[in-house]
Amino acid sequence: MSALTAVIPHYGKPAPALTLVERLLAQTGSSIARIVVSDDASPQPFPARDGVVVVRRERNGGFGSAVNTGLALVETDYALVLNSDLEIGPTFVEDLVGAAEPWMPAVVSPQIHGHDGKPQWVGRHFPTAWHQAVEWLSPLARFRHLPALHEAVGHDTRCIDGATVPVDWVMGAAMLLPMEQVRAVGGFDERFFMNAEEVDLQRRLREISVPSVFAGTVTAVHEGGGSSDPERRRRWLVDSRLEYARKWGGAAQLKGALSMASLANFGVNAVRQAAGRDVDAAATLRREISYLLAGQERVR
Repeated sequence: MSALTAVIPHYGKPAPALTLVERLLAQTGSSIARIVVSDDASPQPFPARDGVVVVRRERNGGFGSAVNTGLALVETDYALVLNSDLEIGPTFVEDLVGAAEPWMPAVVSPQIHGHDGKPQWVGRHFPTAWHQAVEWLSPLARFRHLPALHEAVGHDTRCIDGATVPVDWVMGAAMLLPMEQVRAVGGFDERFFMNAEEVDLQRRLREISVPSVFAGTVTAVHEGGGSSDPERRRRWLVDSRLEYARKWGGAAQLKGALSMASLANFGVNAVRQAAGRDVDAAATLRREISYLLAGQERVR
């Protein structure tokens, strides 16, 4: 495989991205031609550093926008997009390139572990209203360690350590991208966020016969989840999924499925409330429906 450009979107504290840059510069047998940091109008700008091209956006646009800005500077055939707080080993790039080469052109991602060692379910099925309704059902949360529930929410359970599996899409903490094909489909759709931008790109690439591949022989560490307020993140997630469904079809079905799941949650919570548990069934229902109504307004 020919040389690649590493692209790191940055927002927040520079320390994790600086650590990642140092690890990229120290890679063994690396084919990295350039490192680009796309500063997404961070309140704490990424500092100048020898060996790194820093481009600073005028306003914050989120993951897709920041990556597009970085990709605009890529002159190699491939780009390696890395979350700024990703932790990689000394042969990570060489290992990923080797695992990806038989599949190219493709979107290829390694296995990602949290700091607790648990896998992050990198390989996913294209989202459906069913997946998202099951995920919305709070009574099932206690059972999501089971493989059947992982599949039910859209995780591809074939994606385990050591496996190499073609999948519908891979999450974007670390993605090796073929630039000719990414440019052919127009890069990331900057309307999307909360993973929908990654799904949308890979769905458009699939239409021109570019697969997505989970390379479980290569690993990195990334906690994920962000530091935002959980309720705010949930609202953002609903907004993003409704926007995605509007583009690809099924927005009405998704809204209906989530509404039915909210009613099911209400029924279970009402029983729990009657039994003296610390839950307000009506308030929870109102909050969940408010997410759907706000999301519907945004995607019109």
